Amino acid sequence: MSTLHWHPDVLSLTLASLHSHMMPIRVGLESFAQSPSELSPVPANQEAWLAELSAKQTEHDQALFAQVNEDFALHHQDPSSLSMTQLLKALLTMGRTLEFTQEESLVLAQAWMHQSLREGRFEPLKWPTRIKDFVPKERGSEFHFEPCEKLKLYAILPDAQWVDRMAQAGVPTVQLRVKSADRGALSREVKEAVQAVKGTATQLFINDHWQEAIEHGAFGVHLGQEDLQSASLKEIEQAQCRLGVSTHGYTEMLKAHALRPSYMALGAVFPTTLKQMQTLPQGLGRLSAYAQLMSPYSLVAIGGIDESQFQAVLSCGVGSIAVVRALVAADKPEVQVKKLLSYFERSEDDLMGLPGR
Repeated sequence: MSTLHWHPDVLSLTLASLHSHMMPIRVGLESFAQSPSELSPVPANQEAWLAELSAKQTEHDQALFAQVNEDFALHHQDPSSLSMTQLLKALLTMGRTLEFTQEESLVLAQAWMHQSLREGRFEPLKWPTRIKDFVPKERGSEFHFEPCEKLKLYAILPDAQWVDRMAQAGVPTVQLRVKSADRGALSREVKEAVQAVKGTATQLFINDHWQEAIEHGAFGVHLGQEDLQSASLKEIEQAQCRLGVSTHGYTEMLKAHALRPSYMALGAVFPTTLKQMQTLPQGLGRLSAYAQLMSPYSLVAIGGIDESQFQAVLSCGVGSIAVVRALVAADKPEVQVKKLLSYFERSEDDLMGLPGR
């Protein structure tokens, strides 16, 4: 069979098939309903009709991807060939139609190509989840931060009084997030928070203010991407502080991975009004893919998560969920702590019941 001739129609078909198969990556943001064809009347037995349409689509896709793979086998050793360029373009466009940014789409498309080259064939239904495909030439980090175990319930709190209250209630991980231009008041707040968790099992992270965290002996520091540029990571490492890093997609996860932090925060999973986000909500589909990719790390899901979503979020493979309003806006925060902790206990029980555990 001759090599596949790439032209707009073939590229469009490849893109359409990839897009339809990758819809699960949007789970958690919106539901997609299959609309009936305008050319074909809907029969009385709609389930059978939809099954028939699905079978035809699958048959079409299998034939198309067989052609793509035949072409891949012929040209994969020449990344600059028209076929490989067009396949990369199809993957890049698919990323954009799934509402990844241009930069994210390119990272994803290149990872898919690396996965295909490594495995010797193009697998349209196999979402890349191996770090070696995203970072083919892995380098060690100049830093060494002690890893965290599963952080479980992670409360983000506005002041030391709340830290004290939640530590006494048994929250395993808390973060002090203070917004203040008064350095003296800020230092006192951090000092009080550090004192508040002494004698408890609660681990305290300080958001942004790494110097005060080091000065008063906090367990760890949490930094956003913008703060990574200004903070002295070497001083944080030398103080034996754990380091947590916020990420909002593939590009930022890979930047964080280069530092080998103690944990990564993945978000925002759902829409949130607590801060202005530069990226779209990630949803449960992306969260699952991210959790597979970064599985060696302790992972914290963050952003717009309330109790009703706990079970679904934990099923994505993260070991921790960060909350703000779910606790500080609760009528009885101490009671709410017990309810939220029970989800982690159930999750661990489910894992213990798996074969081989």
